[in-house]
Amino acid sequence: MALFDQLNVSQKKLVFLGAGFLLLIFLSKTIIVIPAGHVGVKEFFGDVDNQSLDAGIRIINPLANIHKMTIRTQQIAEEATVPSREGLSVSIDLSILFSLDPRSAPNVFKTIGLDYVTTVVNPQIRSVVRGVTAEYDAKALYTAEREVVAEKMFSQLKPALEQRGIRLEKVLLRAARLPAILSTAIEKKLEAEQQAEQMKFVLQREGQEAERKRIEAKGISDFNRIASDGLSDGILKLRGIEATQALVRSENAKVIVIGSGKDGLPIILGNQ
Repeated sequence: MALFDQLNVSQKKLVFLGAGFLLLIFLSKTIIVIPAGHVGVKEFFGDVDNQSLDAGIRIINPLANIHKMTIRTQQIAEEATVPSREGLSVSIDLSILFSLDPRSAPNVFKTIGLDYVTTVVNPQIRSVVRGVTAEYDAKALYTAEREVVAEKMFSQLKPALEQRGIRLEKVLLRAARLPAILSTAIEKKLEAEQQAEQMKFVLQREGQEAERKRIEAKGISDFNRIASDGLSDGILKLRGIEATQALVRSENAKVIVIGSGKDGLPIILGNQ
């Protein structure tokens, strides 16, 4: 303190400025900000803390190093040529969505490092994809069965990544490109199958229409038979007499000849 008192004003200002500068450096090493969507992994002379730091302002040991690791969803777009069950080479496009488990970040840093995507994720993806596609025909990668293939990739890749501290979110098999000759053959086969299904529908519809007409014809035949059986000579004569009586009461000019028609029924002449 006595030495400080002996300094002049300018020297004292320099001392204050130097102390302030050192304080700023100390604070910059002590207070850090972990960005949103990240965690901090503390390393102190090679010793990694098992507890990660959440996002926000954190006070740390100024001698410690903080490694910031993203826990946001990441995407790997992979283009690969893979074998099918028949031994054909198929080009596929797929996307893998994954993220780092925040609780596993310190262990991932210790055992794999910051570049865990290149070290672990990519090789696992390629191994699983080739293994799964080899279990399916090329047609499965080209048709609606593609979703089934993607689900199987997901089910095999998920545990392999989770045991390394990485969460798998989705496997998307976007497209598959087959050899031109095979693509044409599959398209023709699918077209033939669709035409066969359409013809089956047409034949079924025609069969139903034929059955409808048969039932209708039988109904008409049954009606005619019943009607014919019910029209006896006596009933016909009775209906003729009733008709004659109705004509007699009519005001229209006419001539009725009784007993001249067949079976003695009247004949009507001059009906207006």
